[in-house]
Amino acid sequence: MIQRTPTAIEAHRAEDTRTWQQLLSSSVTSPQALLERLELTPERWLNGARSGHALFPVRVPEPFLNRMRKGDPDDPLLRQVLPLTAESETADGYVRDPLAESGAIQTTGLIRKYRSRALLMVTGQCAINCRYCFRRHFPYEDQRLSPSDRNQVIETLISSPEINEVILSGGDPLVASDRLLAEWADSITRVPHIKRLRLHTRLPVVIPQRVCDALLDWVKNPPVPVVMVLHINHPAEIDADVRAALGRLADAGVTLLNQSVILRGVNDTADVLESLSEALFAAGVLPYYLHAFDPVRGAHHFDVPDEQAQSLIQQLLVRLPGFLVPRLVREVPGEQSKTPLNLHL
Repeated sequence: MIQRTPTAIEAHRAEDTRTWQQLLSSSVTSPQALLERLELTPERWLNGARSGHALFPVRVPEPFLNRMRKGDPDDPLLRQVLPLTAESETADGYVRDPLAESGAIQTTGLIRKYRSRALLMVTGQCAINCRYCFRRHFPYEDQRLSPSDRNQVIETLISSPEINEVILSGGDPLVASDRLLAEWADSITRVPHIKRLRLHTRLPVVIPQRVCDALLDWVKNPPVPVVMVLHINHPAEIDADVRAALGRLADAGVTLLNQSVILRGVNDTADVLESLSEALFAAGVLPYYLHAFDPVRGAHHFDVPDEQAQSLIQQLLVRLPGFLVPRLVREVPGEQSKTPLNLHL
């Protein structure tokens, strides 16, 4: 099992009294600053980092950066955010819109891929720019929601009784203000056939201070269950601050699930995935999905063959109880649900 010794920065992190907004605005946004903070030789990495940064900019919040090992270019958290020369290389089959979402937009800001669920793009901004993001090329500027667009979203939901769940996504929905999120939650859950409100977010992990009183106030209010699907790929992402934040969400009645992406050099071993499931459960989160890699242009260096991913799940089935083994799935454009990957090799 993986064990890490807390760094000096981690030991003093609790003294940081900045708000989540201040931490978000002070994120590291240049390749050179990222390398210098981690005491990596800029001359070795900077050219590749700059070329990748030009295609998809660096953004790393300080709480997440503080969990990385200094001087280690293979740190699994750093690997998720450090641009590389490989991002400028072309690879067959890797495209700008791997899930064909441009053809699933029902109205501005609302994506409809499945019969009973709709996904609302609350914001195009993320707290962290993950290099493997399947929406790294998404035209968010075309999906900005004006007041009239917001009305159209609700009218679309009202006229679609088969939709019983709305997913707040983006970007990361928790980058938006709690006032706006509370307004959305109120409007959406007034639609009679909505049974659940779901949020897909990475913010409670990368900036655990985001779980503030204002957030907890509105997640307690909807008349339907609130489900939060986190995105955690490696056990080192979960520290004491994250566990405390997740505990506050659970105490507020939020159901906590996690989805990961299988990533080369990050979590492509059974030991890491086992440790991740155990760390999630200890933090009150159930593993939900392990996604096969989406073939997005600029991220082919993260890809893990399906056969390897299937083998890893088989190993987890031996090591863990079934409720701690995530479902290995792929999202196939045009299909009516996620597609489970057959484990019979």
